[in-house]
Amino acid sequence: MSSATHLKIAVLPLARPTFDVPFAEETCRNAWDLLEQLPAEWTGTRDLLFDAGAVEARLKEMVEDPPDLLLVLQLTFTDATMTVKLAETLDAPMLFWSFPEERSGGRLRLNSLCGINLASHALGKSGIRCDYLHIHPQDERALTELQARISAHHARKNLSCTRLAVLGQHPDGFHTCAYDAQELKKMAGVTVDQLELNDLFEEANQVSPSQVEALQQELKQKIDGLENVEQEPLGKSLRILSTLKKKAKSEGYHGFSIRCWPEFFTDYGCAACGAMGMLNTEGIAAGCEADVYGTLSTLILNWVGEEPAFIADLVDIDADQNTGVFWHCGLAPLSMADPDSKVEAGIHSNRKKPLVNEFPLKPGRVTLFRLSQSQNRNRMIIGGGTMVQAPKSFSGTSGVIRFDKPASEVLDTVMKEGLEHHYGIAYGDLRLPLNMLAQQLDLPVFELT
Repeated sequence: MSSATHLKIAVLPLARPTFDVPFAEETCRNAWDLLEQLPAEWTGTRDLLFDAGAVEARLKEMVEDPPDLLLVLQLTFTDATMTVKLAETLDAPMLFWSFPEERSGGRLRLNSLCGINLASHALGKSGIRCDYLHIHPQDERALTELQARISAHHARKNLSCTRLAVLGQHPDGFHTCAYDAQELKKMAGVTVDQLELNDLFEEANQVSPSQVEALQQELKQKIDGLENVEQEPLGKSLRILSTLKKKAKSEGYHGFSIRCWPEFFTDYGCAACGAMGMLNTEGIAAGCEADVYGTLSTLILNWVGEEPAFIADLVDIDADQNTGVFWHCGLAPLSMADPDSKVEAGIHSNRKKPLVNEFPLKPGRVTLFRLSQSQNRNRMIIGGGTMVQAPKSFSGTSGVIRFDKPASEVLDTVMKEGLEHHYGIAYGDLRLPLNMLAQQLDLPVFELT
């Protein structure tokens, strides 16, 4: 889960003394041991809270220092009185964790599951949604399940304060890149600012030659052959990079959706691709062709994953090999480069200007994701596959993915569903946290693979 800050999670262990208290206490200790392996700011108590007074005391503390997420450890059965009060008092989502019982023919020692069932019903009648987990803390799946939920809540929180800048309008005919700023604000709390390309170019021209030189020396440690491309447009690319990094820091932008052609070539004299790739490398989402939903998809993948993501086109299908090629001009983060190949400075294949970062994508498990407007409705497109080791398919950055289902079926789905041409790519299997996030945003999920 990538972020400078972690969620503040308050833990409340609820129980009743009429159940097996020593067993409940042991379960609570095991749960806390697992929680402390996860990246979060943990608050709350390890002591079982048996009555309303004990819960009220913790509630007062949380009102004074609100958590981002309230985790209720349902150690035994309790009624829903306090959980409803917690939900109505705190402006924080709730996650319930109940614990399986040994089916030995003896006493029901905890009756924990029934407790969260009672709570979810009561909250539902009040119009309050909650999340839940039912698993033993020593189950090997428990860490993954908890991580997925925390990552999803983390992404949801980030969305509510996300600012994106759109530089220029999307190209004519690129309906996949259209967006409704008010709809995004309503759906996820995202703020989108419309900026002008000419203003960006003017700001970039103010970057000093010494700043450009310093940035070029820094990039020489990461990219081979910078000295071999045309230097004047390279300098302009670096001016764009410097300006956007500064704008992200000073104006609080989490990402940029950029009209990367034709004006970058015709009016300013460089390619935007290399600068966008370096932004993606640093976790500042950059999407080409002014694709707002694509940029936002990149950000979401950054938050739920461990490595930076980017968006790419599906440009080729090989049904016999069950693979597809995902490509873009050169905006992939450098962390995605195949370690057996070089990251090289290149020029745009059509416009013949630098800077474009050239490399094949590294092998490994990947997730495909798109916050989509296909079929005139907001939904999440989620898929997966394996990036295979392969030489660069086309100039720029490209990777060959072997899908989890036949490639011909993937293509058939893309066309019949009318999906967008940009797909977010991230390393790792991120399906679970993305599905969790979809639930929180009340968005349907469409499985691509």
